[in-house]
Amino acid sequence: MKAKLGMSPIAWWNDDLVELSDDVSLEECLRQSRSAGFTGMEKGRRFPDDPAVMLPILKAADVTLCGGWFSGTLVDEDLAANKDRIQPMIDLFKAVNAPCIVYGEVGRSIQGKREIPLAQKPKLSDDEMKAYARKVTEFGEWCAEQGMPLSYHHHMAAVVETEPELDAFMKYSGAGIPLLLDAGHLAFAGGDVLRAIDNHHRRINHVHVKDVRMDVINKLDRSKQSFLDAVALGAFTVPGDGSLDFGAIVQKFADYGYEGWFVVEAEQDPKPNPPLRMAQVGYKELMRVMTAAGYTVETQGFPG
Repeated sequence: MKAKLGMSPIAWWNDDLVELSDDVSLEECLRQSRSAGFTGMEKGRRFPDDPAVMLPILKAADVTLCGGWFSGTLVDEDLAANKDRIQPMIDLFKAVNAPCIVYGEVGRSIQGKREIPLAQKPKLSDDEMKAYARKVTEFGEWCAEQGMPLSYHHHMAAVVETEPELDAFMKYSGAGIPLLLDAGHLAFAGGDVLRAIDNHHRRINHVHVKDVRMDVINKLDRSKQSFLDAVALGAFTVPGDGSLDFGAIVQKFADYGYEGWFVVEAEQDPKPNPPLRMAQVGYKELMRVMTAAGYTVETQGFPG
């Protein structure tokens, strides 16, 4: 079985909390992650939107684009508005041969609102979830028809956060919308990561290997503290530095024959957690557990 290891630039520049950002260029970010061993990078705010500009940067760094976040609003807005907004991203991702676009629902979400506590996250009724899931499925089918599959990202402080919400979304949605399984977000939400893989492995096409510091999460006052407060306090980290057993998680993926990207997405303060050092910690741990699970980790970056 083959696997690829990527990173998210959120370890270097945080799009929600700009103060949690290193003052480094895109080129330096790519250089650091590649030097740690990672062959892919998800798109961040300092990436160019023109493939003619992006491809030489990726080639020089020997890195491929392994995904990127789209802020979807299907819980509130219509398909047409989302199609119009995602079309340039589809065109870009096809041009640089990215594997998928990550769909993150921001409609009604409080993930970017530091003044709103976690306990006030949006919730959908069963009928609302059913309608939403069908709508996202239709959107995913349309994107795939354009040549770029989506990967649905369950997320803290959004309409699909908890394991029961994820189960309901998956029950009511169809194969046209694959799933991004994010270990850290599910654990933060009180879910069972291994059980979620058991339940939904057939639809998983992208994986975020985000670790969590449960001691930080368990001390949160969710009636007062927000998702961004939790990030600033250090709720997330890289594999090998947190509370999750990635040996068991990666083995579970291997048991189901998952092949593809495992992406480290660890937003935290880069001052006490230098991104290069954290990348090295995460890569070392992932290589340990990947090897134990029988994966061959691809070492080629930008296609020759």
